[in-house]
Amino acid sequence: MQTENIRIPRILIGAPKSGSGKTLITCALLGALKKRDIDVMAFKCGPDYIDPMFHRTVQNIPAENLDTFFLGEEKTKELFIDCMMNQNDMAVMEGVMGLFDGLGGVREEGSAYHLAKVTRTPVILVVDVHGMGKSMIPLIRGFVEYDSDNLIKGIILNRISEKFFETMRTLIEEEISVPVLGYFPNNKELTFESRHLGLKMPKELEDINRKLEMASAQLEQYIDMDKLIEIARGAECLSCDSKIYVNYKRREHLTLAVARDEAFCFYYEANLREFEKRGVQIKYFSPLGDKELPDGISGILLGGGYPELYAKRLSMNEDMRKSIKLKIEQGMPSLAECGGFMYLHKELMTKEGDIFEMAGLIDAKVSYTGKLVRFGYVEIEEKSDIFLHNKSIKGHEFHYFDSEDNGSDCIAIKPVSGQWSECIHESDNHLWGFPHLYYPSNPEIIDKFIDAMDRYYSNMVKNQEN
Repeated sequence: MQTENIRIPRILIGAPKSGSGKTLITCALLGALKKRDIDVMAFKCGPDYIDPMFHRTVQNIPAENLDTFFLGEEKTKELFIDCMMNQNDMAVMEGVMGLFDGLGGVREEGSAYHLAKVTRTPVILVVDVHGMGKSMIPLIRGFVEYDSDNLIKGIILNRISEKFFETMRTLIEEEISVPVLGYFPNNKELTFESRHLGLKMPKELEDINRKLEMASAQLEQYIDMDKLIEIARGAECLSCDSKIYVNYKRREHLTLAVARDEAFCFYYEANLREFEKRGVQIKYFSPLGDKELPDGISGILLGGGYPELYAKRLSMNEDMRKSIKLKIEQGMPSLAECGGFMYLHKELMTKEGDIFEMAGLIDAKVSYTGKLVRFGYVEIEEKSDIFLHNKSIKGHEFHYFDSEDNGSDCIAIKPVSGQWSECIHESDNHLWGFPHLYYPSNPEIIDKFIDAMDRYYSNMVKNQEN
């Protein structure tokens, strides 16, 4: 399918640095747009899982990750267009880190600005000016002048008083051609708590719905929403020359069990959609609350999350641990990454030093290290051609826990430095390791895994017939 001249109203919320208020203002904007009956879809630039949870679970707005490192320029644009073909009225993208911060902090690839360039999306620059006076002007001017594609179309000043804002607005617009759309006052109530992997999850935050209602109301009061929407609607048309839709071999007889609860909640929606495109049914289950795996399944996916926070409950659910261990030992194909990989160990030692039994498929202990063990983008290569067909797959790592046995069947290579390390336990029916993999960067991994599910299903049917 060739798509041309598609008009998609859209903006990207960027900032000079992390901690500038992008998530709060993005969430407030999404809520304000919903109140105006604008059917909005949210996108998060980069590999982060938690920000899209705020979009999906709190505001009930569809959310997707967009990452130019994972997919490259053309396929990122394809994915964006594909998502917006569901007739959403507008897209709001939330940037990552500073606007120009990409791979290794030094490349454009992977940055919010690169995403804006690839999708030709107007940027609204959120600047935290708390503790600043006229110095904010050269800061803003520097970003505007560095914007070679003239994508910055509006400025929002964060954490500033109304009186000082009116003074600074005049000064900024005298010197800089980009309009100041408004400001967001300093409000200590409207902050989100963090932990070692980033923001706490929405369900953990006290009174989150009230906070976001308040944030949306403040956005409507202090920011020129009509001008912001006008900027979004003025985004240029997009064209996409490649095929978006592919006719996949469909396997409607196969069902994948996906762990999804408070402990296992980090999933790229695009990963799950890769299974669904091929006809595979998905059944969600809870390693925390369910006693056994769902019936009729042919494979297991254990995603990332916070198993360390629920280690005691996971350990006490012995029935589920035994159910997973038995099925995998009987040959059921399985994928496990980060938190799911931790769950497959014999033991998990928490930050407090408590040790809990896990599923026991990896005869080793996984422990809190007190520091970030591995962080950032990686490209994974296999030592033996099993799932990737002599190609690499892209992913991301971010964990404070480490294992006595990380596996050695694959190699993780850092794209900027070229540094590498061994990782992942792999056979023809399983792949377990710390890296979070982005399946659309090499969909062959899905096809090979589904082949393994198909073999398991066929053997199960034969055994039943005998």
